Amino acid sequence: MYITSFVHREELFDMVQRWLCNRLDPSDGLRVTQILICDGFILGETLDSLTKLLLTTLPVQTYRTQRLHFKGELRDIICRSAQAPNPRMAELVASYMANPDFFYKEAPVDGTAYLDEADRLVALYRIKRPRRIAEKANRYIAGHIFRMVQNRARQLAEERAQQIGIPLEHLLTPEEEMEREFTLAEEMIASAFKEGKARFERPPVTINDVGGIKCIADSLSLHRIEEFMLQHPDFTVFERAEHSGSYRARSLIIDVPWDRDRICWSFDEKRAWEKYTNRGISETELRKGLDHLLEGAEPRICIEVTLTTFEELVESELGRSIHEGRIINQRGQTAYTGYIPMNVEFLVEYLFAVAVSPQTQIDRLPIKLWGRYLPDTISHHIRRLYYLPEHDALY
Repeated sequence: MYITSFVHREELFDMVQRWLCNRLDPSDGLRVTQILICDGFILGETLDSLTKLLLTTLPVQTYRTQRLHFKGELRDIICRSAQAPNPRMAELVASYMANPDFFYKEAPVDGTAYLDEADRLVALYRIKRPRRIAEKANRYIAGHIFRMVQNRARQLAEERAQQIGIPLEHLLTPEEEMEREFTLAEEMIASAFKEGKARFERPPVTINDVGGIKCIADSLSLHRIEEFMLQHPDFTVFERAEHSGSYRARSLIIDVPWDRDRICWSFDEKRAWEKYTNRGISETELRKGLDHLLEGAEPRICIEVTLTTFEELVESELGRSIHEGRIINQRGQTAYTGYIPMNVEFLVEYLFAVAVSPQTQIDRLPIKLWGRYLPDTISHHIRRLYYLPEHDALY
């Protein structure tokens, strides 16, 4: 899990590698808490600065911001912004207003909306929540492990072909034998992690979109924003995608610098430490600011910028391509659903849970990649991080 939106991505990547091999360092609980406080604040401040910079390319005179905690807040804003709706938009808005609970209104979100002087939505940014990052890590790492298992299973088949003296393509393998070889290959990969011999390369497990901005405007204005990013001397656009079909938008992954001095000043000026006093670090320590936590920090981070019209935004939040529907579809499209990828998701979710919990000391990892667990297991251990009752037995 290599999160390019974080400045301590190398250190976090190494920690996840160790955790997948059940190698816990006594300082990991405190360190991952420090990383998420530091990197989360840097990402949020950079998203805000970049959004404001992109808005300078639009004819927006003034705007206000509104923090978003639930999807219902965003969808309410969208409905208010539809001040001259076409028939399709009017239909979707009316459908939402008639039954907002049907539209995942309680889904949590960590973001900010930007509204112009007419109270219309012109931009927003969001930071993926830990559970969504864990799910994405599952898909990415699972895909990588699946290829590892497939390669090992192929090697086993090649060995059988050599033993009986025929080319691999002439080898006829019963389905039961293929399943046995796949299971054996899976066990071999799990054992490699157990022995600390398996490692991931960064590209297959890189996540570029933990921090994201969405700009909402007409096609001409969106083109102007894109040209601004492409021509900006401090930005590098290294990925562009045109989404068509039910979900229509253009997205770019851009590599941007962040302002160390300004962000350290902002942490103090905004008394930002007050948001983190429930994470197991004393207020005295938090008041020291961010500067002492920035050793090894990368000078640039990656952010996803999505360009969309208001009509397509309405479709993506209320219509044919509703965001939560796409998430559910992604969950069901994983090619490899064995116990290993599930354990990856549990471990990553636990790592983030430790980072935002009142505890900074953990004595063992509750999930091992080579074990088998139910969702109840990880729920139980996350409850323990918050000093909640360990058991919910009725008697």
